[in-house]
Amino acid sequence: MPIIKSAKKRVKVANKAAVRNSKTKRSLKTAIKAFVKKTDSKNHSAAQSTVDKAAKKGVIHKNKAARVKKQLAVKAKAAGAKPAVAKKAAPKKTVAKKPVVKKAPAKKPTAKKKA
Repeated sequence: MPIIKSAKKRVKVANKAAVRNSKTKRSLKTAIKAFVKKTDSKNHSAAQSTVDKAAKKGVIHKNKAARVKKQLAVKAKAAGAKPAVAKKAAPKKTVAKKPVVKKAPAKKPTAKKKA
């Protein structure tokens, strides 16, 4: 057991992170198993989402995430599951803005000297 206060805190923080990482890994494995069991677009998108989350959190490496997503896509294509395509929002109409013309600053009136 550590004696120094900062080392004690490191142990606590490391334990919390280990629990958090194990939950993420467990949800990743569960999602992939669900996809393998029933190959459809809903499970495919859920599995891809959990893979992305795990990679974002640093639980798995980004290259491993890409590899796993590729394997999922190959299995989905072989099973004939159509990928869920997100609907694109209609492009916003842009209104042409008039160029801003800067006016010269007004000159201050000079005080007249009395003779």
